[in-house]
Amino acid sequence: MATTTRFIFALHYLLTGALRAPLSWEGMSPRDFDQLVEEALATIPARFRRRLQNVVFVVEAEPPRPGLLGLYFGRPLTKRSVSDSFAMPDQITIYQGPHERMATSPEHLRQLVRETVWHEVGHYFGMSEAQIRAWERQRRRMR
Repeated sequence: MATTTRFIFALHYLLTGALRAPLSWEGMSPRDFDQLVEEALATIPARFRRRLQNVVFVVEAEPPRPGLLGLYFGRPLTKRSVSDSFAMPDQITIYQGPHERMATSPEHLRQLVRETVWHEVGHYFGMSEAQIRAWERQRRRMR
């Protein structure tokens, strides 16, 4: 599979909310996986989505090193200043291959993608890995 980058959208474009029917587990297409990422973004509360600025979400087939499900690259919101000059968009990359290999069902795949998107958005907001892990444990207990 060729490694191609698929830009979903820059977050100044907000989701329209039109979600598709459940996906087939066999032969997930890149387009269907993109839809899972968009659905995951839609689960982020609006008060946080509105604060996602100058960030682009990207889907790639495979990570640069094993073990990555997603990657945040940029300057966290907590490190920014109003005096900052123009900056290129931050980037959150979600990797399709590892998610598909880890998932045991279509619903499990949705859950993994949702958790990865939340995780990387946490980094955007300045949370450390330890803070995100604690946040994830708390979210699991609340379910």
